[in-house]
Amino acid sequence: MSYTQYTDSQTQLMSIAKAIVSPGKGVLAADEINATMEKRFSGIGVENTEENRKIYRGLLFSATNSQHSLSEYISGVILNHETFHQSNKDGVSFIDVLQKNGMIPGIKLDQGVTPLVGTNDEVIAEGLDRLSSRCSEYYKLGARFAKWRCVLKISENTPSELAMKENANILARYASICQQNGLVPIVEPEVLPDGDHDLETARQVTEQVLSYTYKALMEHHVYLEGTLLKPNMVTAGQSCTKSYTAKDVAKATVTALQRTVPAAVPGVTFLSGGQSEEDASLNLSAINQFPGKKPWALTFSYGRALQSSVLKAWAGKKENISSAQVELLNRAEANGKAALGTYGGGVKSSAASDSNFVAQHAY
Repeated sequence: MSYTQYTDSQTQLMSIAKAIVSPGKGVLAADEINATMEKRFSGIGVENTEENRKIYRGLLFSATNSQHSLSEYISGVILNHETFHQSNKDGVSFIDVLQKNGMIPGIKLDQGVTPLVGTNDEVIAEGLDRLSSRCSEYYKLGARFAKWRCVLKISENTPSELAMKENANILARYASICQQNGLVPIVEPEVLPDGDHDLETARQVTEQVLSYTYKALMEHHVYLEGTLLKPNMVTAGQSCTKSYTAKDVAKATVTALQRTVPAAVPGVTFLSGGQSEEDASLNLSAINQFPGKKPWALTFSYGRALQSSVLKAWAGKKENISSAQVELLNRAEANGKAALGTYGGGVKSSAASDSNFVAQHAY
């Protein structure tokens, strides 16, 4: 009789992946590109300068008060290239800040999208050139996981088989290269919420996309135990006229995962996909409450759904930093509870019910 023998590198990858999806913890996605930060800052009347971006990221990473610290609910933080190399006002690198505060640094590796020729305005992600050397360098500097986002859209003729296959293969190549360099790859095949499609259509398309994704990961010999999945929750299109409950979303989402995601994957870190902060928390809690087989940790990797109230409270003012950090800690705690299926709603914040939807959010 033979038994599976894990290599040291596989054991390390598996350990990191499991740490990221520790019970009651999730990921803060703070990897917005500068063009995205321009939109976020313009909404609060703040100039989009490198210094302001550094101040803002600094308040996120150091959030703590007398009752709580961010690392109680946040296991890892995804950074972009600029933030990865920045330091706080005291000259301490953000990587050191995160590590000292008990959080794992991660890095966004895709470099946006480009049109997929021959399709109906579909796209593929860029960034595979020199990816191995980039991974190696980020690992040396302290990164232990990475993220790569591909986007697909639902319409009468999309997503096409070509788009699903090409994006799946890109995700698989990225994942394989990450693992060769010691990084846990978070695989993000996002089905955008644009459109008037119903929940059933969203579930069917999500199942297709995930099926292509895991077929490609297997073909590229990716070590699934050392990966994480960052999918969309299954929700109806933003323009759909029919209303659905959190239980409906939970049933559709868990069903799609059960049909496509191997049990070897340690965890699923959902993106918020334009949901309001409160809806993202309530839907995640409902997903964890839903009965049935769920062999993976089900948690969060939120950007907008963790930061909307923070930005509004901060408004670019030094005297507002503490109140902005309280907003982050409160919403992080809510999502930590949601990851355990115990969040019942009610966290009050300045933008809890505001929609975070951005049309055609390719990048």
